[in-house]
Amino acid sequence: MTPAPSPIRRFTGWHMTAILAAFFAVVIAVNMLMATVAVRSFGGTVVENSYVASQKFNGWLAQARAQKRLGWRDRVTLDTARHVGLALTDARRAPVAGGQVTAVAQHPLGRAPDLSLVFRETAPGVYASDRALPKGRWQVRFDLRLAGRDEHLLREVD
Repeated sequence: MTPAPSPIRRFTGWHMTAILAAFFAVVIAVNMLMATVAVRSFGGTVVENSYVASQKFNGWLAQARAQKRLGWRDRVTLDTARHVGLALTDARRAPVAGGQVTAVAQHPLGRAPDLSLVFRETAPGVYASDRALPKGRWQVRFDLRLAGRDEHLLREVD
C-alpha cells in the first residue's frame, strides 16, 4: 500500500507579502539598533580644518614619543565629591612635584559645556582640582607645566 500523497501547498501572494514584510521588519530593526548604539556611544571628533590638523599630526606624534620617554605614570581619580585627582610619578616611581596643572573637562558628546579646572598640589606629585565635575562621563585634557616643559594628558573619568 502506498501512502497517500500529501496535498501540494501553493505559493500565493500572501506568502510573498509575509516574506517581504518580515525582511523589511528585520532591516528596520537592525537600522534602529545601529542608530541607537551610534548615538549613545562615540560622539565623533571635529576639527576646524582637517588639512591643517593633518599637517600638525607628525609633530604631535613626536611630542607624544618625547613624553613617553620621560616615563611618567599618572593615576587619575575622582573622589566622592567628584573632584578630580591626579598623581604623577616618574620612571623611578618618585613623585613629580612642583608642577602647574590645569585641565579642561569635556563631555564626550558635547551635551554639557566645557569646564576649566585648576589644580593645586596637595602632596608631592598629587594634585587636586578646584571644582567638582557634574555626574556623567567626562574627558579631561590635562596640561602640565614643569621645568619649562609642557606635557599633555587625555583621560576619561566617570
